[in-house]
Amino acid sequence: MDDDESAGTGGICDGRVVVVTGAGRGLGRAHALAFAAEGARVVVNDLGVGLDGRPGPDGPAARVVEEIRAAGGEAVAHGGDIATGAGAESLIRTAVETYGRLDTLVGNAGFLRDRMLVNLDEDDWDAVIRVHLKGHFLPLKHAAVHWRAEAKAGRTPAARVVHTGSGAGLLGSVGQANYSAAKAGIVGLTLVAAAELARYGVQVNAVAPAARTRMTERTFAAAMAAPADGFDAMAPENVSPLVVWLGSAASAGVTGRVFEAEGGRITVMEGWRPGPTADKGARWTPAGAGELARELLSAAEPPGAVYGA
Repeated sequence: MDDDESAGTGGICDGRVVVVTGAGRGLGRAHALAFAAEGARVVVNDLGVGLDGRPGPDGPAARVVEEIRAAGGEAVAHGGDIATGAGAESLIRTAVETYGRLDTLVGNAGFLRDRMLVNLDEDDWDAVIRVHLKGHFLPLKHAAVHWRAEAKAGRTPAARVVHTGSGAGLLGSVGQANYSAAKAGIVGLTLVAAAELARYGVQVNAVAPAARTRMTERTFAAAMAAPADGFDAMAPENVSPLVVWLGSAASAGVTGRVFEAEGGRITVMEGWRPGPTADKGARWTPAGAGELARELLSAAEPPGAVYGA
């Protein structure tokens, strides 16, 4: 359905309570505003750090809350560190105590510390893995505990989780080993969570967006530049409609999926699947295994492009 067809209808998230992490700027801000425009009450989480994850001088979550309220919506700010158990638990508790329920969790928080592998420090590896991967896992865990309790009490929710992946996690990205590994981990987490949490009424999906944010403006400056006129394909607001739909009850039956979203394009990503294979029913010699591997590769699809290569 296009925008004209949906005009005049009620918001698809009316009455839902949505948590968005990393929602002070960029994609997270766009998602929070879009959910609010569709009738959701939003918990806006942001730690207010810089591109490298270090504390910044302002509090962007409060500004997004003000934007939502100025437009007639309902929102509350949360400034905790969701890559800690206490911060993640507090985030979910804030939603439940403020609005009496939790329906949707959008994991979006993250930052970059790009280095080529030979120059990548252990601290830069740990910091990026922590905020992206652990920062998705811990809010998910605490939300899942809440939803499991609801289901066991006979109040099975129409719960939704939308994780933020990346093309870097699907295909790799030169100079971003830590970021690519974290984003690949998020996809794995998404698939496991979709399988484990379905019994509690929870659907879990991931979106790999291409959009202009503080991170991508620096890494891919030319590709992310806004045009002088016409459609701004890299505007983060282009990604939000899919995220909002996945976070709504309207997405019933969709779980364990990964989508790419860029401009006006939405793609269902199809991950690792068996390709050419052979089995002789006995152990191979190294030379024989190598000969077979080359034969199989000649019949296989070529690998996807590595970003930045």
